[in-house]
Amino acid sequence: MKDMILLGTLALLFVSCQTKPESKAISEERILPTPVENRYNVAFLIMDGVYNTEFTAPFDIFQHTQFRKNIKAMNTFTVANTLAPITSFEGIRILPDYDYTVDTLPKIDILVVPSAEHHLDSDLKDTVMLNFVKRVDKEALFMTSHCDGAFVLAKAGLLDQVASTTFPSDINTYKNMFPQLEVKDSVLFVHDGKYITSAGGAKSFEAALYLAELFYGDTIARSLADGLVIDWDVNSVSRFIRP
Repeated sequence: MKDMILLGTLALLFVSCQTKPESKAISEERILPTPVENRYNVAFLIMDGVYNTEFTAPFDIFQHTQFRKNIKAMNTFTVANTLAPITSFEGIRILPDYDYTVDTLPKIDILVVPSAEHHLDSDLKDTVMLNFVKRVDKEALFMTSHCDGAFVLAKAGLLDQVASTTFPSDINTYKNMFPQLEVKDSVLFVHDGKYITSAGGAKSFEAALYLAELFYGDTIARSLADGLVIDWDVNSVSRFIRP
């Protein structure tokens, strides 16, 4: 009797070892953004080490234009040299919408270059990225940067004929690396031609609000600021604007 029970137990163990749960199929279908027609297309150039605030501050301002009536709002999307998750300096993982090295991108009206950890060194050796920035510049209405994103625009040769600024503690490095530039070092943002460069950090909100005011006027800009509990008055912000 004991032998029969033992054989039965072994049989059950054998069957259970051979039976494996069915693996669930994981869909990897890519979901592309669908830009709405008759809007401005705003692309955010991101890469590993991007700083959260310089990315999310202008993204918040421009994305919220979609909730304002009777204006030509903005489509917002990210571009990178990969579709793999981008890890920000602070550790947030971001899935890029487009890989600019292989994808066909919508026409970009505004390029935003947030600061990233290596914008003073290895990123400036990325010729594929720099050439992408140059291509976008040919048709874009505005090219903007926050904090050390200005180093990318400068390295691409786009700021040689205009004034610009960058993160306050990196001003000297900026001047030494690009001695040909006209650098403003006591302002929160600079607007010269179609280029807007900002000191970055939380002041990235102000630079983005300024651009929103250029497009939509004071009432809409104040409305966007109110939605984010920002006290906005362009006249109270230290800036350099060249008509």
